[in-house]
Amino acid sequence: MHCRRTVGVDTRGLRTDDATAAGARRTGVTALGVILLAAIALLGFADATRAGEPPRVAFLGFSLINTSPEPTRSDERRRLAMLDDMIRHDLEATGCCRLVELPPQVRKQIETGAVMPDCNGCERDLAHEAGADWAAWGTVQKVSNLILNINLYMEDARSGKMEFVKSVDIRGNTDESWRRGLTYMLDHYLSTQHLSIKQ
Repeated sequence: MHCRRTVGVDTRGLRTDDATAAGARRTGVTALGVILLAAIALLGFADATRAGEPPRVAFLGFSLINTSPEPTRSDERRRLAMLDDMIRHDLEATGCCRLVELPPQVRKQIETGAVMPDCNGCERDLAHEAGADWAAWGTVQKVSNLILNINLYMEDARSGKMEFVKSVDIRGNTDESWRRGLTYMLDHYLSTQHLSIKQ
């Protein structure tokens, strides 16, 4: 006597064991969709919680562009450090942004020769490493001991879009002239009244 396995058939022509497998696949796809939607919702919530807040900025330092006939002097290098300290001390006070602390590995890369902006986008990578939204850096261009200018840049680390670019001309190569030039820029261009924060 031969036994024959009986397999039920649903109304759509699927065998019940095939239908069970299909249902399991649908359940898996549905579960994956729920997980993806939840992740998207969490990301949206994180963005929403930061809406209206100033961007987090990684300040990467000032460098000198010396196009004058004479070599760079030690007092000029000292003034670059002075401008760095001014930015780190006074930038948040303008209300335009929130400075982030640079981690040791970012500081080391800057010290070993990463010069903005001529580093093939390294400023964006460094800002990402620091957990910042924007990268910021400055230059001082020296044409002569009488004619110099201070330049400040802020770039969105995600899109690469320049959010802020300003230049201030200064007369005289002294501590006071450099200090006054940067103070003017902070007071007149980087306050919340003058800088539009884009999030």
